[in-house]
Amino acid sequence: MPLKPSDSKLTGLFLDMLAAEQGAGANTLDAYRRDLTDFSEFLGRTGHDFADADTQILRDYLSDLDARGFKSSSVARRLSAMRHLFRFLLNERIRGDDPAAILSGPKRGRGLPKVLSIADVDRMLTRAREMSAAAEVSPTQRLRSLRLYCLLEVLYATGLRVSELVALPRSAAKRDARMIVVRGKGNKERLVPLNEASRQAMADYLAATDAAKGEKGEKGEKGEKKNSLSASKWLFPSFGESGHLTRQHFARDLKELAVASGLQARLVSPHVLRHAFASHLLHNGADLRIVQTLLGHTDISTTQIYTHVVEERLKSLVRDLHPLAEK
Repeated sequence: MPLKPSDSKLTGLFLDMLAAEQGAGANTLDAYRRDLTDFSEFLGRTGHDFADADTQILRDYLSDLDARGFKSSSVARRLSAMRHLFRFLLNERIRGDDPAAILSGPKRGRGLPKVLSIADVDRMLTRAREMSAAAEVSPTQRLRSLRLYCLLEVLYATGLRVSELVALPRSAAKRDARMIVVRGKGNKERLVPLNEASRQAMADYLAATDAAKGEKGEKGEKGEKKNSLSASKWLFPSFGESGHLTRQHFARDLKELAVASGLQARLVSPHVLRHAFASHLLHNGADLRIVQTLLGHTDISTTQIYTHVVEERLKSLVRDLHPLAEK
């Protein structure tokens, strides 16, 4: 009788399928791996594994997550991971049934995203611009400030996911570019327009990068590591493993900028700026389908979290323009 494959091996096969057939990115694969590892550890404590777990064991695991204080959104995510896994095991004939098929997830309301006002975003942009133009800072500090200002301008102009933003290629900053090609979730590409402010911010940042490269080049061997950054294919290069600025680094810089702008750090993140981009567009009359395309949402239901903005705008229009509205 052949040995049953281990949970670790099945997880590896499942993740390989997600990467090959669905184009899942590294972050998605890491999330699935963490969730399924926790599930496997629970099964191990009960004497079960992926190959023989039944529906009741799965319900016990969901109850365990609840007892550990997991939010309903996190429980729903774990359930989604289990559903995908067992569907895969059924399709591959590793199992003859799908114990997750009849499970129902926790009921949860979808919270509204945190949104900065236009004035808040303007304060951050103004402060970042001031920091990049300060005369008393060192060349290195000025370059970092220009990078942060560039990141902020591009993020608010495009609504990119932070993973898409930090991984922009240097070619995205072409002087005459009106659009950039973004590679998003599932390795799908989309065109996103740039405004004049974001194009100018990229041009200023690249000019400063090239100037720094020239200065370091005059110093000979000591400048070699700096030069390798300037020669990078990434718009926002770094010496890290990825070769470009990390999401965590940008998030930290953004929170520091928020405090310097008089805002609370906890209210500001790259994702909040993405929400601001979408909400401000809709508030000013943009079509929901257009915003869906710009954000790279496959399903319109994902974008519909912003419908509260459209509803408020419609109420304002009726209140202000209807002939019988109360004055």
